[in-house]
Amino acid sequence: MTQLIVSENPVLRVPPAAPAYFAASLAFHADVSDVAAGLQAEIPGFVVVDSRSTASWDQGHVPGAVHLPTAQVPQLAAEFLDRDVPVVVYCWGPGCNGATRAAHALASLGHQVKEMLGGMEYWIREGYAFKTSEGEARHEADPLTAPLGADACGC
Repeated sequence: MTQLIVSENPVLRVPPAAPAYFAASLAFHADVSDVAAGLQAEIPGFVVVDSRSTASWDQGHVPGAVHLPTAQVPQLAAEFLDRDVPVVVYCWGPGCNGATRAAHALASLGHQVKEMLGGMEYWIREGYAFKTSEGEARHEADPLTAPLGADACGC
């Protein structure tokens, strides 16, 4: 039996989470470096969905992603996605819940869905290539988000 931690410390006023919480979190989310590594596989086993506006998509998106703006998911999902193939959805970044709304819509339609943590912001900040309306682009990795010169964060 787990002992309840009672503390005046604000961090410990609520006991730490059980392992099931973390397992569930991993079922719901994928990070940018895992998505990038998965896309490099010959058969990735999932499709990436960009849920942002057309202007945002044109400004830059994950190569190979499908563009399904959040508000149009119910109308367009069947045309562009196979329910048997898992979906990883993203939006701008951690401050945006568009990916969560798109994931909810897709899951409600029977799709298997994960959200990409960090969204397009962290895709770019970690130094991965992205496509724009003018071609491919890439920025140097931000040393606060990814180790310079490494293929992965080592997490």
